[in-house]
Amino acid sequence: MICAFRAAPALSALAMALAAVPAQADDLQGALAAAYAGNPDLNAARANLRATDESVPIARAPGLPSLTGTINYTEFLKQGPNTFIAPQRLMTVDPQLSVPIYSGGAVRNSLAAAKIRVEAGEAALRGTEAGVFSQVVAAYMDVIRDSATVGLNRNNVQVLEVNLKATTDRFEIGDVTRTDVAQSNSRLALARADLRSAEAALVASRERYVQIVGKVPDDLQPPPPLAGLPESPEEAVQTALDNNPDLEAARQRSKAAGYDAKAAGAGRLPTISLFTSGEYQTYFNSLGGAGAGSGTRFTQSQTTAQAGARISIPLFQGGLPAARQRQAQATATAVQEQEIGTERTVIANVRSAYTQWRAANDVIVLNQTAVDAAALSLEGVRAENTVGNRTILNILDAEQELLRAQVGLVAARRNAYVAAFNLIAAMGKAQAADLGFDPATLYDPEANYRRVRGRVFDWSLDSPTPPKATRTVDTPAQTATIPAQTVP
Repeated sequence: MICAFRAAPALSALAMALAAVPAQADDLQGALAAAYAGNPDLNAARANLRATDESVPIARAPGLPSLTGTINYTEFLKQGPNTFIAPQRLMTVDPQLSVPIYSGGAVRNSLAAAKIRVEAGEAALRGTEAGVFSQVVAAYMDVIRDSATVGLNRNNVQVLEVNLKATTDRFEIGDVTRTDVAQSNSRLALARADLRSAEAALVASRERYVQIVGKVPDDLQPPPPLAGLPESPEEAVQTALDNNPDLEAARQRSKAAGYDAKAAGAGRLPTISLFTSGEYQTYFNSLGGAGAGSGTRFTQSQTTAQAGARISIPLFQGGLPAARQRQAQATATAVQEQEIGTERTVIANVRSAYTQWRAANDVIVLNQTAVDAAALSLEGVRAENTVGNRTILNILDAEQELLRAQVGLVAARRNAYVAAFNLIAAMGKAQAADLGFDPATLYDPEANYRRVRGRVFDWSLDSPTPPKATRTVDTPAQTATIPAQTVP
């Protein structure tokens, strides 16, 4: 589980390692694939991106021709006494076509901002993917760590139960005192309490795994070694500045805000459009009064048509255009500052993850040394106890020291792997495309954009709703049961 310390331009080694493992729920590849297919946070991010895609046709619509039609039907229920030619009924059909020619740049800049926000949304989706994968790795390693901790504590309880029985037997023959029995009994009670705490922690980790992955963890296998790790924090930071999806999204949002400010200023400029309209009227042979008929001298229907150009020049709007532009400029400034803040956060996260990863690797070595030394010490104390040079308390202390070292080693291995993956994620190298998934299973965020960007039909709606995340309400409550091979 110790992370390999070697650099690579991408997670090629990790991709090959994961691809070589069968996609099952009990290995890391299976967990990542299950979360990628059904994690609700990831599905929600994809839906939000699809909503962002629709901002492009929405921004383009005001620059396209518009066609409207109005139909009016009127029944004249009561006529005036001196109205001799009034019709009894009237229907008017009035189609109107308007073609925008110039809108002061509002449509152009709004469309540019919408397209850039789609790019920002795609980058944000990649960031969500990396975040979900980091949660999966943490949950996966938590289950492995807590399973091992439960196994160590159960083994410790069994050892202390044997110690207590042996001490009791020796007390009955007068070889040890009642104090030795009490000390053994006390350590056994504490060990059982630690075991219950470890089991509760394992149940919590398994439930967290179900929450993130959507499946029950089943005999999780050791994860593959990670590659693509940097040789220095400077290399890590530079890679993150070039590839981190959250930073890329912040940059794109900053660019879009600049176009928003330009679009807001268009409200003070003239607009030009062409228009044409027609009108058809029919009186249903009722024009000319109640006695009118087909032979009357009045025309019972008529058609008219008009065409022209319309120029609208704003002269005074109470300061509204200027206020909108100032507001948009202030918003753009805020977004630019947020971009800098995101950059700072990315740099801090990368440096912190790098330090945690290196420190965890050092802790692994130190804990391994402690485990080896504690095991040797326990063996020596037990041997010395047989000749009367060590007490029962010395044995209990040695056993407790070995347990602490073993638990510390398990935790250090977990911390090293999680820190390494978090570092890779912060560097922008932990998206789905980096992890060796089958290309056919990858979600293409541009597919929906290509599908909707040119739609102009008012009734062009989507077909059925995309698949939803798997619910876990029917998943049974998790327990602290662990397979035998998990016990060290």
